[in-house]
Amino acid sequence: MIYIGAFIALQVIVLVAYWLMKKNNPQGVLMVAGILMLALSMLLGMHSLSLTETTGTPVFDLFRIIKETFSSNMLRVGLMIMTIGGYVAYMKKIKASDALVYVSMQPLAIFKKFPYIAASIVIPIGQMLFICTPSATGLGLLLVASIFPILVGLGVSRLTAVSVISACTIFDMGPGSANTARAAELVGQNNMLYFVEHQLPLAIPLTILLMIVYYLTNRYFDRKDRQSGRTQPEMVDTKDFKVDIPLIYAILPVLPLFLLIIFSKYVHLFDPPIELDTTTAMFVSLAVSMLFELIRLRSFKAVFVTMKSFWEGMGKVFTNVVTLIVAAEIFSKGLISLGFIDALVEGCTSLGFSGTLVSIVIILILFLAAILMGSGNASFFSFGPLVPSIATKVGMAPVDMILPMQLASSMGRAAS
Repeated sequence: MIYIGAFIALQVIVLVAYWLMKKNNPQGVLMVAGILMLALSMLLGMHSLSLTETTGTPVFDLFRIIKETFSSNMLRVGLMIMTIGGYVAYMKKIKASDALVYVSMQPLAIFKKFPYIAASIVIPIGQMLFICTPSATGLGLLLVASIFPILVGLGVSRLTAVSVISACTIFDMGPGSANTARAAELVGQNNMLYFVEHQLPLAIPLTILLMIVYYLTNRYFDRKDRQSGRTQPEMVDTKDFKVDIPLIYAILPVLPLFLLIIFSKYVHLFDPPIELDTTTAMFVSLAVSMLFELIRLRSFKAVFVTMKSFWEGMGKVFTNVVTLIVAAEIFSKGLISLGFIDALVEGCTSLGFSGTLVSIVIILILFLAAILMGSGNASFFSFGPLVPSIATKVGMAPVDMILPMQLASSMGRAAS
């Protein structure tokens, strides 16, 4: 029976992929597909809904599961992700993100005679900025406004400049990332521990490898294009990107990260130990940022006006991310209910696949899904909740499977 259910689930996955290719709203697509699979599994007698409290009829229970999924996610990871989004929006509003990018990019002037080294160095700098400003679109726009003209002015092609800018967001990591928050929750760890113990040891050597690959390939293709006459070196005015706020504002986007490191049970600076969670660190950082604004603007009214962007940012993240988490979780529940995961694991093990090979298959599926959806969040949130049960079945630690899945989703989004 599980193979019949898995075949149905596979057809639904193909249908979901088609709908997403047609640019339909991913939340709607995933939620409808998930409810459909849950209903089919109940009709086939394969699965019964696990609810804290039933309505008394299976038809209404299908809708109650949406309510319970919203409630559980808002209590767990939803509020944290919303405060992160609100703080990122506030940093953008007061132009603290601009100050951070401006300060970070100043050292590149040293490499005027080595433009391709300068271009490669943008990758780790941009990755550190991405940890502090976990918005691929926002950081990309900032870097296009600030570092793009600098790199082109140094002598690299426009394609080389935009390629290293896109490479800055290849690895979606850091305690402020929505994917990190979800992954850490799924493996039962806090954001900071997951980031320090698992993400960094993998991302650092991969970033070095990226720098080498981008240096060699960009230099090769730029030289080839110049020889064929397709591109010519061009000079671009680097004065377009200006910062009209005090540069000390550059510390504000990284303040939550510092607070999470300093006030952590893994850093024994205080006795008794003081520990901050991510949501609290965001609110503390917001208070400090408002104090900076009060000193600069000398007006409570003006500070309260800028604070509106924080609440709007929280609302935007609820609309775009939290609803996506809920829809994706219902989609994953539907896949589980039809036995898709059991069939996938059983089929792979019958073919002699080890746990590593099973995880590689899933990672490839997720990578392709991210390219298709154009969203690392959508693909990871769809398949991430399946990891604990799959890892248990194949004898792997959940973190060993979920970490490459998370990075593969952001790589797929960058390649999309």
